Amino acid sequence: MRRKPIELAAIATAAVPGLTPTAVSSAPDDPADFDSALLLDSEGKRWRVRSPRHAEASARLETEFLVLRAFAPAVRAELPFLMPTVAGSVRLGSLTTFVYSHLSGSTRSVEELTSGPSGLAREIGSALAAVHDLPRSLVSNADLPSYTPNEFRQRRLNELDQAATTGKIPAALLRRWEHAMEDVSLWRFNPCVVHGDLHEDNLLVESGRVTAVTGWTDLRIGDPADDFAWLVASNEQDFIDAVLKSYTSSRRDVPDQHLLRRAALSAEFALAQYLVKGLAAGDQDMVSEAEGMLESLASDIAEFGGQPISVEPLPAKGTPAGPAAAVPAAAGTSAAVPAPLHGSSAVSPAVTVIPVPAEPAADTTPDVPAPAAVHAQPAVHVAPIPAEPAATGAEAAEVRAGDTKAADDTSTAAISVINANRS
Repeated sequence: MRRKPIELAAIATAAVPGLTPTAVSSAPDDPADFDSALLLDSEGKRWRVRSPRHAEASARLETEFLVLRAFAPAVRAELPFLMPTVAGSVRLGSLTTFVYSHLSGSTRSVEELTSGPSGLAREIGSALAAVHDLPRSLVSNADLPSYTPNEFRQRRLNELDQAATTGKIPAALLRRWEHAMEDVSLWRFNPCVVHGDLHEDNLLVESGRVTAVTGWTDLRIGDPADDFAWLVASNEQDFIDAVLKSYTSSRRDVPDQHLLRRAALSAEFALAQYLVKGLAAGDQDMVSEAEGMLESLASDIAEFGGQPISVEPLPAKGTPAGPAAAVPAAAGTSAAVPAPLHGSSAVSPAVTVIPVPAEPAADTTPDVPAPAAVHAQPAVHVAPIPAEPAATGAEAAEVRAGDTKAADDTSTAAISVINANRS
């Protein structure tokens, strides 16, 4: 059952003692997973409430809480962006709702990002570099996943096997992806801290700057290319190049030359993961959408060739893939061999992948208390919401303890006021 904004405001008062909402508005979010709202309290402070709609979404929020707790103040202070901080939580049955301090900025579509000021690409590149340069101990101390290149490659092969069992993935795609995953030379990279769920909805932007990064549910040590998949899927090569240039000059380690190839593979394979997720959830609309996108991808690759993802050329159709083939019937047969899920967002494929240039050394130096369920709705006196003032340096530092995984404009200056007495 979907929760209304006023209900989320009532829940927030139990999560954060002393919180008195004066205005509330629904907030953009993933509607399949969360109900969200933005609040304004009696002291003019802004808050964000996220309430999971099912157990898996609740588990993701609880994981994110553990991740955020691992970021000590000293670590946060070194980042060029702000991060969320949990202000309180309430457990209602088997689901936990979280309240976060509000972060300034709003999300932008990929089109808005790529057509924005040139400095925005540099900001995104620097933010990516800062995440990938985080100390690996931060992940290991929090007991989060860690993969070597070979372990990560094998994980992808296992996911491919799982996806093939659905019988819904075009054989040409299975063969293409298997070949890339078996191409050992493609998977020679230095593992680093990876955000794991980076895309436009997890970047907050304000005045041409990346002000905050949200959505920290999949932090791990793994392949940095995964955080580039959404960029490669944008098909905006100039923007990708600008982000990569900033990233390369900001990172302590020189990126490997096949980073964008693996990112392109990750972008394509996300469609198979999306299909498996839909099947696991029993969501026929999601399954149908995934099937359509997979067929379109296969058709585009057949007609235009698709972007190169393997270092070694794909053998001619019918040629054995080699002794280590992981998907037996995927090479040239229309019958799909066995597959399930692991991903989320659907992405489009065709982009020209350019190997990462090696930069000169000088440029590349590299359980929360759970109050009882709240049923009563507080009497909220609603007043007009003033425009959110620009944060001062001190205020910006204070906001480093805020959160939101926004999906459109998260500025509460444009909140649509809801009067509790009329609800």
